[in-house]
Amino acid sequence: MSQLEQQMRHRDKEMVPKILVQGMFALMASTLAIVAYAQWADVPQQGVLIEAPIVKSLDIVISGDRSGTYQIHDTAGTLLASSTDDKAGFIGVMGRVVDRERGVRGIAPDLPLQVVRRDNGNVAIIDATTGSVTELIGYGADNVAAFARLLD
Repeated sequence: MSQLEQQMRHRDKEMVPKILVQGMFALMASTLAIVAYAQWADVPQQGVLIEAPIVKSLDIVISGDRSGTYQIHDTAGTLLASSTDDKAGFIGVMGRVVDRERGVRGIAPDLPLQVVRRDNGNVAIIDATTGSVTELIGYGADNVAAFARLLD
């Protein structure tokens, strides 16, 4: 066996130190124990989003194509926004999500959605046909504003 082969064999054995692997399994076991305790002891959940009452809503239809260009129309057919507008690319992202979800379930893509503003100021997209509710928090100010402008 050549010297290079011996070095490679030794190096491969030491790629991940044993203490690191043991630490990883200890972390997994302790996380599992904490979650199991919380479930068995019926500890109240923390950080769960509470859906505030709706103060304003608008029925919309998102239509577009796979190239990423999506438009938002009201139910009368008036164009309200497009993903090609300045800082409105998130409309295309949400359009693809809605198309995918409805396609998987065999639902027509041109049925209306609801954009709502809640009492606490959060904006959400509600698709009654699939039962999905997307709370637009944590997506960035420009992305949320693309839908919040529809309600102003």
